[in-house]
Amino acid sequence: FPADMFANEDGGPEPDWVITEREQFSDFRDLNKDGKMDKDEIQHWILPQDYDHALAEARHLVYESDVDKDQKLTKEEVLDNWNMFVGSQATNYGEDLTRNHDEL
Repeated sequence: FPADMFANEDGGPEPDWVITEREQFSDFRDLNKDGKMDKDEIQHWILPQDYDHALAEARHLVYESDVDKDQKLTKEEVLDNWNMFVGSQATNYGEDLTRNHDEL
């Protein structure tokens, strides 16, 4: 896996990021320790069952847009960061922003 991203042609030491990727692969990606990733391991990596993508995206949007850090978004905070919201799957790529919302 790391060899696809880095070819050590000069025989020198590997960069830290390659060492980190090797550790990530062996510790977290190659669950059955056979040296390669099978279909189930790839699925677990891309869509981990213990990770809520929608919640993570919503938290990211609030964290990045909530200027006064009150954990609430004002209309101005959303409009000031419109490009982040229209590019987000959490807002259905901006479609949900065109609907009337009582909370805004």
